[in-house]
Order: sequence, then C-alpha cells, then structure tokens
Amino acid sequence: MRLEKLWEKYARTRDRKIRQQLIEEYIDLVKIVAGRMYNFYGSKIEYDDLIGFGVIGLMDSIERFDLSRNIKFETYAQIRIRGTIIDNIRKMDWVPRSLRRKSKEIQDAMRSLENKLGEAPSNEELSQFLNIPLDELESTLAAIANSNVISLEDLLSNKGEYYIDNNQNPVTPEKAFEIKELKEALADAIDMLAPQEKTVISLYYYDELTYKEIGYIMDLSESRISQIHSKAILRIKNRLVRESVYES
Repeated sequence: MRLEKLWEKYARTRDRKIRQQLIEEYIDLVKIVAGRMYNFYGSKIEYDDLIGFGVIGLMDSIERFDLSRNIKFETYAQIRIRGTIIDNIRKMDWVPRSLRRKSKEIQDAMRSLENKLGEAPSNEELSQFLNIPLDELESTLAAIANSNVISLEDLLSNKGEYYIDNNQNPVTPEKAFEIKELKEALADAIDMLAPQEKTVISLYYYDELTYKEIGYIMDLSESRISQIHSKAILRIKNRLVRESVYES
C-alpha cells in the first residue's frame, strides 16, 4: 500500500526525493539482474560496473513507467535494467576485430556445409573446409563464446526486445509483430538444434548457469561447453538469416 502511494505521488509531482525512495525500494532488482549477468560477463567487467549500469536502467524505468497500464513494474524494470547493462557493455567493444572476422568466417562455413551436407557439420568437417587445424578452430570457437561476440541477447536486443518504451518510443503494431516473428523463428531455430546444443542453450540462457556449472552437469569441460554454445548460436543466426528475420 505504501508503495502504491509512493508511485501515485511520484506520478503527480515527479519529486526527486520520492524518486530516490523508489530507487531504494527496487535496488534489489538491479542486484539480481547484475548478479546473473556477472556469471556471463564477469571476466570482462567488474560487478560494480554492472550495478552502475543497472541503476541507470532502474532510474530510466521509474521515469518512464506508466501507472495506467496493466504492467507489473518489476517485470518492466528488469527488462530495461538488463537492456541498459547490455547496451553499455556493447559500447565498450572489447572484442578484437580479428575475432569478429573469424566468427563471421566460421558462420559462413557452417552455412555452406549445412547446405551441402543437409546437417550440422562436425568440428573436423569445419576445420577441413576452412583449411585450419582442428585445435585452432576449437580455440576460436571457445574465444568467440567467452568474448560474447554472439549471443541470444544480441539477437533480441537488435530487434528492440530490451527497449520497450511506453512513452517516448512506443512499440508500434509493426514493431510488435516484428519482435513476435523473431521470437517464433528463434524458438523454431532452437528446436532444430542437436540435443547437446539445445541443452547448453537451455541451461545457459533459461537456467542462467555458468559454463562451469553446465560442464559439471554434462560431464564436459568449460572449453567444450563454450564451443557448443558458439556453434549453436551461429546455427541459429544462419537459420534466422535464411528466414529473413535477421540481417547477418
């Protein structure tokens, strides 16, 4: 009840002191989102930086939240907090250009071999096609995943999934349809993955486990899990490109 009154008062007055009270009420949301994302990005960024980006997202959520809409603030805020963190991480752009180029080369090779073989190529087939040693291919796949060159977050955020505004940039019917179309295509693409790839995607994105935890469950090394993750995402991207719902 007290929170409802705070929201109502803030909607009327836009008082900074009330906004600060709302930030204090919801700061735990930031800690939850930042904590989960630290599992993924911790090797590249400090936890305090994630908290800082998350607080910006929380403040923006409070500023834009529309009480008249039947949306739970916690759900809305977590989307924006996560989106703000991802956006700021992307701006840091720590990934070497050479690694991005190699990622694109492997993605193109996978698409060519899938078309030729009618199934996902093995690492051995990929290394032969690219004319590189197998261990070099596998270390590159691991580096791609660990550097977050590719992720489901990127696929979704590029289509506006993390930037659902209800004031300045309302989601148009066309944009809503585009996001819905991407989600459906994404679900279909994940369903087409090999069982091992599906398991890694599910545990990583939906259960939010680390590579180490997934490796323990699947009895595989962290490096092997990161390779499977990279190949799965590259396969998903290729399928979305074929379906014309994502630009490579």
